[in-house]
Amino acid sequence: MDKEFLIENFINGIPKAELHLHIEGTFEPELMFKIAKRNNIKIKYESVEELRNAYSFGNLQDFLNIYYEGANVLMTSDDFYDLTKAYLDKIHSQNVLHCEIFFDPQTHTSRGISFGTVITGIHKALTEAKEKNGISSYLIMCFLRDLDLESAMKTFEEAIPFKDWIMGVGLDSAEVGNPPSKFKDIFDLARSKGFMTVAHAGEEGPAEYIREALDLLKVSRIDHGNNSLHDESLVEELVRLKIPLTICPLSNHKLRVVDKLENHPLKKMMEMGLEVTINSDDPAYFGGYINENYLAIANALNLSKEDICRIAKNSFNASFLTDVDKELLNKKVDEYMAQST
Repeated sequence: MDKEFLIENFINGIPKAELHLHIEGTFEPELMFKIAKRNNIKIKYESVEELRNAYSFGNLQDFLNIYYEGANVLMTSDDFYDLTKAYLDKIHSQNVLHCEIFFDPQTHTSRGISFGTVITGIHKALTEAKEKNGISSYLIMCFLRDLDLESAMKTFEEAIPFKDWIMGVGLDSAEVGNPPSKFKDIFDLARSKGFMTVAHAGEEGPAEYIREALDLLKVSRIDHGNNSLHDESLVEELVRLKIPLTICPLSNHKLRVVDKLENHPLKKMMEMGLEVTINSDDPAYFGGYINENYLAIANALNLSKEDICRIAKNSFNASFLTDVDKELLNKKVDEYMAQST
């Protein structure tokens, strides 16, 4: 039987978590057109096919431009519910048992959409997915790093009434020129209120941004982190502190962080002892959800079943789940591996 087919089947069935996923980045063209019509909003593309063809990016900023344009059609809590439910239905079919989802409130509040409208729709879908399909989830509120600290502080104040629905805070959007140090004060405040912290760093930004995220923002995870490999002492520190990296292969390729997946550093990172996970980032825009990312990088780097099993376990270990839950989920991976040999 074809090796690629065997690996694909193995990936499809292995229990896994997704830790780097922007809910606004799951906006498939079909749903975008449906919601735009419902809200009587005109988008500049004439068809689903034309919109899909526009998903071609030279860099992170090119992507962000169309990403924010798509977000403009989201107006009601039902819109955010539909968006989130579509993603959760997809990952249920890919055997994702836990997810930790980013959302960008500033993208919406800047358009006059209330924080409550955004989070109520998302939370409803997450609650239903737990009840119906057993998918556990946490929500991470990201600050847009190309906006100022004052805007982040205002967003944080708006989030406080919904604190019980939010596990942590993160940092995303245009990285270059917006170092983590810019947001030290808001991350200090968030930690003092009991929020976990993560940050995008080292995707297009330098290794120094990863150091800042660790030293100043006190993050538990680094989102992306590719450029850590340019600093040997930083890699040693990440290994020593067991700081996970949430790697997004198809995103890295689509945004030209790597020229081709065969040159992706994921396997090298594993060999160096880094705790890497595989995630989809913005799957509607980058050509695949979590299983497509696993398969693409497995084929490109000739990953073994053991490699894939290790990455799946990493995804649970790097999550904000309790140690008891992590142990139970890791056991599921071991059982799956035993059945597959």
